[in-house]
Amino acid sequence: MNYRLVPALQVDLWRPSSISYVSEGTVTDVHIPQNGSRALLAFLQEANIQYKILIEDLQKTLEKGSNLQTQRNRRSLSGYNYEVYHSLEEIQNWMHHLNKTHSGLIHMFSIGRSYEGRSLFILKLGRRSRLKRAVWIDCGIHAREWIGPAFCQWFVKEALLTYKSDPTMRKMLNHLYFYIMPVFNVDGYHFSWTNDRFWRKTRSRNSRFRCRGVDANRNWKVKWCDEGASMHPCDDTYCGPFPESEPEVKAVANFLRKHRKHIRAYLSFHAYAQMLLYPYSYKYATIPNFSCVESAAYKAVNALQSVYGVRYRYGPASTTLYVSSGSSMDWAYKNGIPYAFAFELRDTGHFGFLLPEMLIKPTCTETMLAVKNITMHLLKKCP
Repeated sequence: MNYRLVPALQVDLWRPSSISYVSEGTVTDVHIPQNGSRALLAFLQEANIQYKILIEDLQKTLEKGSNLQTQRNRRSLSGYNYEVYHSLEEIQNWMHHLNKTHSGLIHMFSIGRSYEGRSLFILKLGRRSRLKRAVWIDCGIHAREWIGPAFCQWFVKEALLTYKSDPTMRKMLNHLYFYIMPVFNVDGYHFSWTNDRFWRKTRSRNSRFRCRGVDANRNWKVKWCDEGASMHPCDDTYCGPFPESEPEVKAVANFLRKHRKHIRAYLSFHAYAQMLLYPYSYKYATIPNFSCVESAAYKAVNALQSVYGVRYRYGPASTTLYVSSGSSMDWAYKNGIPYAFAFELRDTGHFGFLLPEMLIKPTCTETMLAVKNITMHLLKKCP
């Protein structure tokens, strides 16, 4: 019915990520071109669908953000500013710098190359010792979700700053290694800085289609390309030509497979929805270690809320968010990592992907508590 009344209106769906999730009663966030707004609003009014304009002029909001970015001196590493968004180049320079200056707690290495040939860097964080269990953390699997990489950097900063003064952090770094991948989808993230702020996918090419990129969170070998994923290369949730077709996904999957014996938790950071999700995502079923995982999530969400009163919903991804196949979280869980979580960070749509820089600090501060909580839960020997 939408297409009959609004014949050629192309919209960029922000939430949910695919049209297949939209049904009666679904709250839907869309980004529409300026010339289409009148037609869409007329249609919504005629169809008696309630709507609210969240961002009046997206271009203006974007320009405001990039003006701030050029005004600041973002280059000095000793005074690295964790309360602004950083380009891929800045993040990688920061990683190199930490590797040189904090060699006691940090070791940086690459697990492969992206489609466009960029290194896939990981920071291994923790006090050196043998046979330690580990936690994997990745951010930025979807390019436009900039708060993700900002959190990964914040986590590393907090670990280094508070290791000596905070007993919880000391315990975490003494007993565990943290493998941190600040930017999973390096090509897409770079493209979201240079070309299209709202790009989501990777940047791989498909010989038969002009559309580029695959949804890196639909490309994993777990119920691949089933419900909640698209087979069409032009869609935002395109699952790719085959599982692990994306070099970024393959590199991470290989690394996790190789270290699966000692990696006890997998945490992936996304935006936006304010949710803490655990498996399954691809089906409505209860995981075997549900009580352990559920109580970790409950405590984490309460810890997060204790800072600014921000409420997160938590639960199995399929019932809390929507069913989606081929996700990294389900894959990690199916491959023997007992604690697998996906965070959907702030907000719930007011700013959407354009979360202002002034909200980086509060978002990361509260999320930090949730992550510390999950980690401590893990150390308490819950199966």
